[in-house]
Amino acid sequence: MAARRLGMFMVVCAPSGAGKSTLIKRLCAEFPAITFSVSATTRAPRPGERPGLDYHFLPREEFLLWRESGKLAEWAEVHGNFYGTPLTPVREALAAGRDVLFDLDIQGAAQLRQSMGQGAYVFILPPSRAELYRRLSGRGTDSPEVVARRLAAAQAELADAPLFDYWVENADLATAYDDLRAVYLAERRRPRCHPEFLQELLSQWDAAV
Repeated sequence: MAARRLGMFMVVCAPSGAGKSTLIKRLCAEFPAITFSVSATTRAPRPGERPGLDYHFLPREEFLLWRESGKLAEWAEVHGNFYGTPLTPVREALAAGRDVLFDLDIQGAAQLRQSMGQGAYVFILPPSRAELYRRLSGRGTDSPEVVARRLAAAQAELADAPLFDYWVENADLATAYDDLRAVYLAERRRPRCHPEFLQELLSQWDAAV
């Protein structure tokens, strides 16, 4: 009988335009067993969003009850709406041996470290300010003022990069993905994910006596 494996969780943060979403999608596509953490929010669903799959859509009063009763691993208020991570599904997934991936901002990552403890915290970095500006302005969806705000926000976020366990520079998408993939695979081999393996292995020597 194989020794029980516990799941691990990985948190990925990045400034806007660093390529975080693309890297996360590639990781989930290669490893479909990864559970992507579904956040709760008080904002209204957007066209095409599916309750329970894209977000857990909650009335404001219910969200605040969840927050006050400790049902959220992390939460934040953004543009007048609340967002947060339900704690119970994450703990259940980890106990069942499933790995969980979080796409969070830096504030959420800091709160998650306090509430959940050990995990893999990854920060995606752009190769340069000039390249980040090129990506943001190249979208063609944001005004120059919005691009300037995103660049200023990126500077503040980069100042917090030393708080993370791993840095992945996204200068080349293929190389950046290889680095993120390597972090994920290495974290799966940590002893805390295999609490019974060594004991089971050593017991084979006792059985052979």
